[in-house]
Amino acid sequence: MASITIRNLEEPIKAKLRIQAATHGRSMEEEAREILRSALNRRAGRPANLASAIRARFAPLGGVELPETPREPIREPQRFSR
Repeated sequence: MASITIRNLEEPIKAKLRIQAATHGRSMEEEAREILRSALNRRAGRPANLASAIRARFAPLGGVELPETPREPIREPQRFSR
């Protein structure tokens, strides 16, 4: 197994990690490993772009058929006199 060292970690972040680890009954080192595992596994399956992400989120809900809206011709722009 590989090892890493994290330098310049802000004290508030370290304190939050310590509290979260204690809440989960883990060491700080194990909690950091679990956070990394979770973050990296979650991001692995992300769609390549925003449109794909939106489509994937709403596809299980099914499609929506909207009625066509009647359209009028484009009006001439209003002319202002000087």
